[in-house]
Amino acid sequence: MGKKAALLINLGSPDSTSVKDVKEYLREFLTDERVIDQAFVRKVIVPLIILNTRPKKSAEAYSSIWTDEGSPLIVTTEHQRERVEESASVPVYMAMRYANPSIPDVLQKMVADGIDSVFVIPLYPQYAMSSYETVVVKVVESIREAGLNLDVDFLQPFYNDDSYLDILADSMRPAVERGMDKLLFSFHGIPERHLRVSDPSHAHCLVTPNCCEKANPAHNTCYRHQCFYVVKEVAKRLKLEQEQYFVSFQSRLGRDPWLRPYTDKTLEEWGKAGIQSVKIACPAFTTDCLETLEEIDEEGREIFIENGGKEFEMIPCLNEDPRWIQWLVHQIENWTKASETAGAVR
Repeated sequence: MGKKAALLINLGSPDSTSVKDVKEYLREFLTDERVIDQAFVRKVIVPLIILNTRPKKSAEAYSSIWTDEGSPLIVTTEHQRERVEESASVPVYMAMRYANPSIPDVLQKMVADGIDSVFVIPLYPQYAMSSYETVVVKVVESIREAGLNLDVDFLQPFYNDDSYLDILADSMRPAVERGMDKLLFSFHGIPERHLRVSDPSHAHCLVTPNCCEKANPAHNTCYRHQCFYVVKEVAKRLKLEQEQYFVSFQSRLGRDPWLRPYTDKTLEEWGKAGIQSVKIACPAFTTDCLETLEEIDEEGREIFIENGGKEFEMIPCLNEDPRWIQWLVHQIENWTKASETAGAVR
């Protein structure tokens, strides 16, 4: 029987807050064809304009959340790995899709350690070509290009897993029970174009009226539907009335239409409309990062307060929640047993 292991994969962060390191990180991120799928933008606009203007601003943003240990995303993901490995029956590794520790380097280390079968866990609840899909592609390409003798299985997007939804709702419950005027579910945005590309029929997403509500095979790869599904299920578990919560999308880039409504515009409008108290959760992420700690808890808070709001609370991601850690362990153990059974059958 071969030696098995699990691999947690998250988005990634620059190696430091220096403009040089941030620029290198953004170069890798923004030249990924599954993040920016328009060749002209990726090959011309990114190197000539974005990489000459954005790194300084992004470096300042990273500096505002950086800890003594380093990037919050990498530090917390490493803590997750440690907690999971404490209870799992197999070794657990960690890699980042962009920057370090890189997927190719970690896969090479796993093989050097004698691993020949790996269960990859992309830490994204929903499917998107710019998150889940690019991790899968990078892992498969890295194994093939390095000629590694490594069998690989992937955890599927888990947005509709009842146990995960229970854990997510329970993690939000204390903040919700403290009361608020509105609960905002803010998901990372993607270009509307990505929904059409990911729709295998090219005839449902953003084409059929109420497309996210009508059952369709396209939902298996529809990020928007999966976001709405999470909100519906969490709201049900928290016994929220429809007027108590709202869904928005953050982190847009460029001029193309992205999923709407936009989080920053929503917070601005709510402040001006006299809404006093807001709680905000970011269920596209399982680990707090730049997009939650800086974009939401700093920029979002400032927008809301400057426009008349009074109370703003960001609900943390699952991070090191013991129930979340045990959920990850459970997925690994299920895979381990299933792979052992399959091996015995062969």
